[in-house]
Amino acid sequence: MIHDKARIFAQAGRGGDGCLSFRREAHVPRGGPDGGDGGRGGDVVLVCDGSLRDLQSLAGRSELKAGRGNHGEGALKSGSAGGILEIHVPPGTVAELEDGTIHDLVVPGARAIVARGGSGGRGNNHFKSSTRQTPRFAERGLPGEEYWIDLRLKLLADVGLVGVPNAGKSSLISTLTRATAKVGDYPFTTLQPQLGVLDRGGRQLVLADIPGLIEGASEGAGLGHEFLAHVERTRLLVHVLDLAPLDGSVPEANYKLIEKELSRYNAELAALPRVLALSKADLVPAETAERAADEWRERLGGSIPVIVTSSATRQGLDELADALVQRVPVEAEAPALAASETLAEHQVFRPAASREWHAEQLEDGTFRVTGQPVERLIARYDVENDEALAQIEQRLRRMGVIEALGGVGFSAGDEVEIGGVQFELDPG
Repeated sequence: MIHDKARIFAQAGRGGDGCLSFRREAHVPRGGPDGGDGGRGGDVVLVCDGSLRDLQSLAGRSELKAGRGNHGEGALKSGSAGGILEIHVPPGTVAELEDGTIHDLVVPGARAIVARGGSGGRGNNHFKSSTRQTPRFAERGLPGEEYWIDLRLKLLADVGLVGVPNAGKSSLISTLTRATAKVGDYPFTTLQPQLGVLDRGGRQLVLADIPGLIEGASEGAGLGHEFLAHVERTRLLVHVLDLAPLDGSVPEANYKLIEKELSRYNAELAALPRVLALSKADLVPAETAERAADEWRERLGGSIPVIVTSSATRQGLDELADALVQRVPVEAEAPALAASETLAEHQVFRPAASREWHAEQLEDGTFRVTGQPVERLIARYDVENDEALAQIEQRLRRMGVIEALGGVGFSAGDEVEIGGVQFELDPG
């Protein structure tokens, strides 16, 4: 069984606090603030690892944390950065964060930061000026980003085997490759995609057995979307078609059903090259199998190779293996989304970050300001420290927050809540 999904909680490290310190040394005529900065928190990074084939390594590891930054020290000593947490994932992994950001990792060695560590706080040395020569406050480090991340694996296979349930795909890939799929005479034999490696002509091709598709799969019927996602990156499709379905269905109808669902799910799939493998030839007379092959060659116009196969007797398997090696070009060793497209080693799709804030008066007469910029500001300082509070008020005024609060009825000395912290704001 291949683990093609995982859900993890990634928490980047918190930044270290800035130091509140003053230089005091014997025989040194001038002292002053010398608090160092806190170190940055560690990032959480996804690393595309070519040695991995699925997400099994993340099973049972739902919460992953990077190291926090160390606090600053006196004598202008900065704290060290927190340790980076690397999470290794197989090629073809798509990571979706709860804020809508999507990372698509394809090439081994590609890296994606999925949670950034919090910045360290500045020491009191940064706040000295001609009018404030002994600042008695420093900044706190900010918490790191934290997200629930959904990981999905779109198999990086050269060849994908598709067909209706019980068409013989699992038996075929087990015989062609080193895959060990469980097979049996019942629908939906394969509940998870299976990978196998075909060694042929000095090359290796990765084959993926995609579980049987049903009508409506492109719209999510059954596990359609999850199964079809694994076909997207292949360069070649083998359509496995049962010569004599035990359920009494018609092969022509089964062929049309699968092709329809593939094209509905992704138009690019319709453009991928095909090989038609007529399976289970051992269950029908030889002349019936050959007649069916001739009819399919005529129907498809010669553009798609038609090969009669039997996993039980190995009939046609050498011919099929040769056809796969010939039709998958050497440059496709790193499969891509479409036959004519080369994937970037790492693509990021990120919604625009909001820098807005909003001021409002609450029913109890207090005021609240919401928004990431002001909440990050409050997280930096201790509102119980008068000098730190004066710094907050100065920054809020520059941001236009004081003016906006005045527009909704605020007066100096009123209670204001920002980022869950309530304090009396009395700007001078």
